[in-house]
Amino acid sequence: MSEQTHRERISVDHPGTGRVNQPGREEAVVRADSHPVEHERPEEWGWHGETGRWGRIGAVIAILFMLSYLIGNHEGRIEDLWVLGIAGTMILIMIVDWRRRRNAWRAK
Repeated sequence: MSEQTHRERISVDHPGTGRVNQPGREEAVVRADSHPVEHERPEEWGWHGETGRWGRIGAVIAILFMLSYLIGNHEGRIEDLWVLGIAGTMILIMIVDWRRRRNAWRAK
């Protein structure tokens, strides 16, 4: 559907609506007696920034999977250093997250 057809349908089907330009966003279609949403918080859409228990379980599985790369038929040990470094970083992130949740006001 072209933009012009879309504009015509809005004006024909919904005479009580209008288009409003929003800075940094696309045009909004709003009712005549209201204004567009200026900022939507992620919590309103169900995202709270944490993956919860299943995310931590998945992180442990990923770390174990990463450490399983140490077993193999490779001769050079530089790969082992990279695998251990990445797994160590992942473990460090898990420890920091654990401490943050333990000391949080409302831990999940």
